[in-house]
Amino acid sequence: MPEISGIKIAKKIIGRLKKQPKTQKILAAILIGKNPASLSFLSQKEKIAKELRIDFKIYKFPSKITTKKLCQKIRKLAKFKKIGGIIVQLPLEKHLDIKQILNSIAAQKDIDVLGKGKEIGLLSPAVGTVKEILKYKKIKPSKTKIAIVGLGFLVGRPIANWLKGKSECRKLYLLDKGKDFKILKNADIVISGVGKAGLIKPRMLKDNAIVIDFGCSFQNGKIKGDFDNSSREIKNIYFTPTPRGTGPILTAKLFENFYNVV
Repeated sequence: MPEISGIKIAKKIIGRLKKQPKTQKILAAILIGKNPASLSFLSQKEKIAKELRIDFKIYKFPSKITTKKLCQKIRKLAKFKKIGGIIVQLPLEKHLDIKQILNSIAAQKDIDVLGKGKEIGLLSPAVGTVKEILKYKKIKPSKTKIAIVGLGFLVGRPIANWLKGKSECRKLYLLDKGKDFKILKNADIVISGVGKAGLIKPRMLKDNAIVIDFGCSFQNGKIKGDFDNSSREIKNIYFTPTPRGTGPILTAKLFENFYNVV
């Protein structure tokens, strides 16, 4: 099966980071409530932190905390010189203002680049993940037609802005989740971050297309991506699996940003 191993790519990034001098700075993670998915994602990050000998601390807050109170807590943490980076584990409770909360992280400590981190030139881990995969597949974006499905602030929007800002690809198609997907037949690369299991079928794509799948949803107790890789038609499509695809690379790029700011 033509899978693109995120684990293999992530190991190379972690290998580079291990050569960096050991930092005394703390990576702080904010956890609100007890969402099982959030706990799972944090455990993966904690595992990498141990491998890199980084002091990883989880700050837990109740699910009923208000936006104002949480922002105050985050700003207070950011004042500690010992803390080198802060992440807010998503998803958040529906009553919380995600934009306000993410913008409460100081730019120099926003290693997820979901708030002010872009102001100091940090690259979004999602963008970094795409760059790593293109490098791994030896693809020159300037000769490539790329489609982005889903234009959310976590994945689609930062990747689209990067591609548009850098004029990095030959042709760029931007499709929100309600759009007609017929245009995908023209794309050499499809990047998806909708979070709807099996949204994209192999028959929608051209032969030898590449799917970079950031989608993550639960179906029958299993984590699924946006790309339906269960079909026999899969033989002519290269794709990142879910799990073990973009996730490990995203985490590795997050830690790369941490080293860039400490």
